[in-house]
Amino acid sequence: MAIIALVSAKGSPGVTTSALACALSWHRRLVLVEADPSGGSILAGYLGGALDGPRGIGELAVSELRDGNLENAFWSQLVDLDAPRRERLLLPGVVDPAQAGSVVPLWQRFADFFTALDRGDPAYDVLVDCGRLHVPGPPWPVLRAASVVLLVSGARLPDLSGTKAMVKAIERDLAEHRVPPGTLRLLLVGDGHSDGEISRALGVPVIGRLPRDPRTAEVLALGGTVRAGRPLMRAAGALEVPVGSLLDRRRARLAWPMTQGVPDAV
Repeated sequence: MAIIALVSAKGSPGVTTSALACALSWHRRLVLVEADPSGGSILAGYLGGALDGPRGIGELAVSELRDGNLENAFWSQLVDLDAPRRERLLLPGVVDPAQAGSVVPLWQRFADFFTALDRGDPAYDVLVDCGRLHVPGPPWPVLRAASVVLLVSGARLPDLSGTKAMVKAIERDLAEHRVPPGTLRLLLVGDGHSDGEISRALGVPVIGRLPRDPRTAEVLALGGTVRAGRPLMRAAGALEVPVGSLLDRRRARLAWPMTQGVPDAV
């Protein structure tokens, strides 16, 4: 499985900006999913409302509840962020708060479906913007199914206060649902305390740090030309390496029991 979930603590900066920067800079074939129940922002922001007609996870949920046809309906709801290559795809979030009522009951169904995309032809990893968990109907099943959960946090003391509480909440939930340890990592944004200090204080490894880059963040939020050489995009691109290594290790651990007792090939 290859779900990479991003979630933010109360008051933390830019989980959607971080997720979009990763989606646009990584070399992995992936689907970026806006799964924040409070609403998506990429269609109206980065894409400037340029699409004609409704599209996204809200429409997908309505279709699934009506027809039970998620496997076929899914691909028609995606936006190609790098057309026509279909290597960076977006499933936009809800735009009408009323749609959240249709999406919330399907989080487990979506989590199972996203997990299976790693075994498709072609295979896709799924990068999920889960937003904040302190909202009605958060996507907990998606976090439980994720190979990696990235908790986005600022690196200063006021940021870390809220992050510490979120770490405990996520770890408690994953343990209660028997998710193997080692899923959670911290993704820091901006200056502040060092990675080592934060990791020791919160008891969670830091996987990387994104710089504050207001110019690029504005483009990702409001639209425009994304420049690969900007600090935020370079740092987001570099994050693919440790995330990929962590995914590979978790895949190997999941596959390991299946290879035991199998004789060597002749």
